[in-house]
Amino acid sequence: MTTVRTPADWPVTEEEARTVQDALRARVVLDGPGPPPGTGRVTGVDVAYDDERDVVAAAAVVLDAATLDLVAESTAVGRISFPYVPGLLAFREIPTVLAALDALRCPPGLVVCDGYGLAHPRRFGLASHLGVLTGLPTIGVAKNPFVFTHDEPGAPRGSASPLLAGREEVGRALRTRDAVKPVFVSVGHRVSLDNACAHTLALTPAYRLPETTRRADALCRRALAGAAPL
Repeated sequence: MTTVRTPADWPVTEEEARTVQDALRARVVLDGPGPPPGTGRVTGVDVAYDDERDVVAAAAVVLDAATLDLVAESTAVGRISFPYVPGLLAFREIPTVLAALDALRCPPGLVVCDGYGLAHPRRFGLASHLGVLTGLPTIGVAKNPFVFTHDEPGAPRGSASPLLAGREEVGRALRTRDAVKPVFVSVGHRVSLDNACAHTLALTPAYRLPETTRRADALCRRALAGAAPL
């Protein structure tokens, strides 16, 4: 497990964080094809918090994209690096997530975030932020639609409907299990929305959430429970 210190130049105010978002957002690539689903490696990242101890734990879990077998995993813990502000949650997570990715013994391939990319009020959620900083292809797969609207997709697995900000499509509501509530997929960086949805379906053979997210969630929770005082 890696112990993380918040970078000295990390934003400390909402104004500073929004300035960083504005600067980095222009570097997002929304139309890159991304790797074909079921090929190479795919990595899930997730975080867990203990606000009373001021600790955040991040996990990165690498799977073989074809078999979903475990290839590598890593964790990192650190102090929470930014206050809770809706729309700026990436600033609480990025330093520890980057440390977990850096600790992997192999390249991560596509990175799947438990959250948003383009489907974000400022069009720059965690998946986009992480993608720009690392250069990796990234997507966001969230459990709820945040502030956006959508029509209910059809009941069969694979059905989808646009996730909308007014008339702008910022992602898709995607049914990963028959008649089970959808997940919300958005582009992070260097992956098209069609491909992001195809990857999400490839990663959900048995459950609503991607295997990458399920395993990273379990691992970061274990890391948080075992974290020593910082």
